[in-house]
Amino acid sequence: MASAVIVRAIPLVAALLLIASNAAAQVDPYEFEVYPYQTLGKGMVELESLNSFVPSGHSHGDNGTSSGDYPSNKMYRTAFELSYGLTDRIEAAVYLNLAHPNGASLQYAGSKYRLRGSLFEQGELPVDLGWYLELEWHRTPQFDGNELELEFRPIIEKDFRRFELDLNPIFEKPIFVGPDKNKGVEFGYVAGVYYNYLRALSPGLEFYGGIGLIDDNDPLHQQQHYIFPVIRGSLRNGIEYSFGPGIGLTRGSDRVLFKINVAFEHLAGSMF
Repeated sequence: MASAVIVRAIPLVAALLLIASNAAAQVDPYEFEVYPYQTLGKGMVELESLNSFVPSGHSHGDNGTSSGDYPSNKMYRTAFELSYGLTDRIEAAVYLNLAHPNGASLQYAGSKYRLRGSLFEQGELPVDLGWYLELEWHRTPQFDGNELELEFRPIIEKDFRRFELDLNPIFEKPIFVGPDKNKGVEFGYVAGVYYNYLRALSPGLEFYGGIGLIDDNDPLHQQQHYIFPVIRGSLRNGIEYSFGPGIGLTRGSDRVLFKINVAFEHLAGSMF
């Protein structure tokens, strides 16, 4: 049964990669996270620390996960996220992005603000659908060439018994300021396949990629694609975690990354 589910899930992930091969977006190195359909409940608060480190990356800026002056090699990044459930189907979040380039001190890299929501009741449609809208501000030119970007993601989830498949196509557009403000829309992807073996301990595979503009995609050797074998789980005290190594699949990718995300979720009125 397990092998049959995996066979059914692989074509869906492959289809996403095929779509991405004709479009692109810069991989967000501050948020190696796949979003599911389910949002926070009304009045719930989640504090999350998103961390990544590049032990083997590029030695020049604007390569691999770096889209600014600093090289990606030996780069440590962390994002602190605060999310709040506005309703049972809509949540809001703010992020603080920090980076520690190799040989430099910990620095402010930018901020993000987002809304995320779910559509229909879970199981009402053949796949569960949601949406994600984000405004991102970068510190330029140190960490990104574009100061302000708008991002939209459809969220698609399908469960096959214990298996869970999450797809997040990404549409991104620099706006108002920056060298790419008059260019088209970028496209990327985030996807995950998980085997929900135990609530506290489950394995999975995550995929991240970005290739360029929809109407002018980059050559294959400049594209970024990563695969992460991950372990994730939810503990009884409200703590959730996800960690694993990332392997770059193209020359334009960093060769090796490592991510670890830790979140604490609780009802707002009973946190303190």
